[in-house]
Amino acid sequence: MSGILSGRKALVTGASKGVGKGIALELAKAGCAVMVNYRGDESGAKTTATEIAELGGKAYVVQGDVGNYGDMERIFDTAINALDGLDIVVANAGVQTWKPLLEITEKEWDMVIDTNLKGSFLCTQFGGRYMKEHGGGDILLIGSGCNKIAFPSLSSYTASKGGIEMFTKVAAAELGQYNIKVNCVAPGAIEIERTKTEMEDYSNTWGSVTPLGRVGYPADVGGACVLLCSPSAAFISGQTVWVDGGVFSKIIWPSRLQEA
Repeated sequence: MSGILSGRKALVTGASKGVGKGIALELAKAGCAVMVNYRGDESGAKTTATEIAELGGKAYVVQGDVGNYGDMERIFDTAINALDGLDIVVANAGVQTWKPLLEITEKEWDMVIDTNLKGSFLCTQFGGRYMKEHGGGDILLIGSGCNKIAFPSLSSYTASKGGIEMFTKVAAAELGQYNIKVNCVAPGAIEIERTKTEMEDYSNTWGSVTPLGRVGYPADVGGACVLLCSPSAAFISGQTVWVDGGVFSKIIWPSRLQEA
């Protein structure tokens, strides 16, 4: 496929559905060959790869837990061999536990931190080691509105996403000398399979309080990822790019709480 990222090779973790699938598809549309990672949803990952192939692109599938060092070593070896290199890594895989702070268990806390924060660390370390020896590349970490504001009953998720934002900065500062750019993409309210179960009318509820007047979609996040990996963003690193329609830049005044 031709496009602004033609010839580049990308690994996207957690790409069997939702935001990860959207990112993988948009990178493929821009010309990337894509390695689709999944942990448990093999069918979803194969569907993502099939859709990329139907677009005329190349896609492969690899299973593995991003919070496990051995799995990550295998994921990266598989990706590099199948794609014949690696230029872009997107650490998208993420989980969350909805539970009050005083009730969340240690096991639940560890699961979220291991997947979201440790997974981002391992993606950056493995990707950075390869890119250092091969002329550089782009590493994208996926944040959240939790980077900016507290989400009650999401203490572990908020901690992991806030950590990802600061980790992005230090990774960019250290890896820039190797021509490696590291940025954080922070989605707002994105309509996917999971979020549609969070409330009865997710799209209209969030769309009504978003300045751009609509909910976001996986392709919106994927488009931002394409932009950050494009030549137009060659001097952008260490940044958090909000893909939220302006919702987390907007204060809800007390007098408008009822309306919102």
